[in-house]
Amino acid sequence: MKRLVLLRDLAEYGTVTAVAEIHRVTTSAVSQQLRALEVEAKADLLVREGRTVRLTAAGAALARQSEDVLEALERAQSAVRALDAQITGELRIGCFPSVLGTIAAPLVAALAERHPRLRPQIVEAEPGEAMPMLKRRDLDIALHYRYQHLGMRLPDGLTAHRLFDDQLILAVPEKDRDAAEREGLRAFRRARWITTPAPSACRDVTLHACHSAGFTPTIEHGYNDLRASLSLVATGHAVTILPDVLCTDPPPGVALLALPGKKRTIEAVARAGAENDPAIGAALHALDVLAETRSVSSGDGPGR
Repeated sequence: MKRLVLLRDLAEYGTVTAVAEIHRVTTSAVSQQLRALEVEAKADLLVREGRTVRLTAAGAALARQSEDVLEALERAQSAVRALDAQITGELRIGCFPSVLGTIAAPLVAALAERHPRLRPQIVEAEPGEAMPMLKRRDLDIALHYRYQHLGMRLPDGLTAHRLFDDQLILAVPEKDRDAAEREGLRAFRRARWITTPAPSACRDVTLHACHSAGFTPTIEHGYNDLRASLSLVATGHAVTILPDVLCTDPPPGVALLALPGKKRTIEAVARAGAENDPAIGAALHALDVLAETRSVSSGDGPGR
């Protein structure tokens, strides 16, 4: 099965070097495993051309079928675990930074109360890191976000469980509130902008929003901690776009305005076939409750 995973990842990422980096092994170890898989399959799966490889028709066909095989095994494992009287063991949960406090911490508390023999472990990881970690089984479930208008696609072999939509917010100095309400983003075409350093989805969404408004923003400040950027906005010397989950209790001097039609979808992602695992199912149920509670308390979103 591990060899099938390596072949699947080679089909997705294209090089033995990339597969080796994902699985944190040497390229020679990957090559040896793929040769062993060819012996087991009794077929040539790869064409080796110097230092590069490409899949044969047989290799591509086997790679496509691997997802079905892996999903079936996940379902079988979940069925066996469902026979246990109690939910036990470790549950490794990937979580991106902006919901560590609002989602991950309450999730751990809820699981501890309802399933005391389950040991949830939070691992901070952006979606770009968490998806490969899920596929190589370093994580069991991951909190994930997608900006739908950026065309972000979930990798094959994973399944998403939608939790809630997170409105994107324009944060500007209070003195500029009226201009923001009248003109929207165009009022800030000459402003100094804050966003995350490249490459990042948050930066991409800021550029996309500004380009849609007819200008390219002048990005002068790069913050990985976008919540901290509100303090700079409060000084009157910058503006930013950030998700609603980071907008609770802004500092004085900051005006927050919802950007119409701009949002990201927050979801929980697991390997296909594993969503019926008792521990993962317990986490999904707790996340649904938290998402519902958040929706009720947040109302129609900010316009503060």
